Amino acid sequence: ALPDTLLESELFGYKAGAFTDAKKDKPGKIALAEGGTLFLDEIGDISAAMQAKLLRVLQQKTFEPLGDTHSVTADVRVLAATNKDLPVLVKEGRFREDFYYRINILTIKVPALRERRSDIPLLCEHFLERFNARYNKSIREIASDALDALCAYDFPGNIRQLENSIEHAFIYCKGETLEAAHLPPEIKSALPEKSGARLAEVGSFDELEKQYLTAVLADNNGNKLRTAEKLGIHKATLFRKMHRLGLS
Repeated sequence: ALPDTLLESELFGYKAGAFTDAKKDKPGKIALAEGGTLFLDEIGDISAAMQAKLLRVLQQKTFEPLGDTHSVTADVRVLAATNKDLPVLVKEGRFREDFYYRINILTIKVPALRERRSDIPLLCEHFLERFNARYNKSIREIASDALDALCAYDFPGNIRQLENSIEHAFIYCKGETLEAAHLPPEIKSALPEKSGARLAEVGSFDELEKQYLTAVLADNNGNKLRTAEKLGIHKATLFRKMHRLGLS
């Protein structure tokens, strides 16, 4: 979200007098991360010029703060994240090929939340704890109809949208149970009028997850590899979940 000039000063730092109002030295994020890890979010949005400057850091392990004439060594591990398809951007000439191959050493793809709906109850439980502490409330559970709606919604905004939706519900909830009526309108509309898999008798998050895993396994004729792919998780993770929930 920052223009290149500001982004460069934030990453590389600057020396006193490098520009107007630069009255003292300021270390950049690369220097502050020395010996550790620097996380660069939305790496697909930076300009080609900034990609070239970061490429030097990754290849030569050096950089120059603004206004300095000496190179500084950078001992930093870089993690980068993006929601864009970088190979497509490379083919379209909108992302430097050399920079892409330099950062693409180890890739971890995080599936969209709609591809791993079994995580939704667990995340809801986590957000209950977080917002109870933040708002000094004691909401103990999420009603079955609210969980139905949350599990049925596709969440184009992924986990951030789920978190914001639970916080929205917290603001409106005055009791100990978070109801569907407290959820944002777009999520309430995802609740089917009739469903053969209603959750009215589900007593815990584990039971809900067990019910969902059982349904997905049945849809895939018990094939655990296809089930793991459907859920967007590793097969070993599926085995651990099944063992914990008592599924054979």
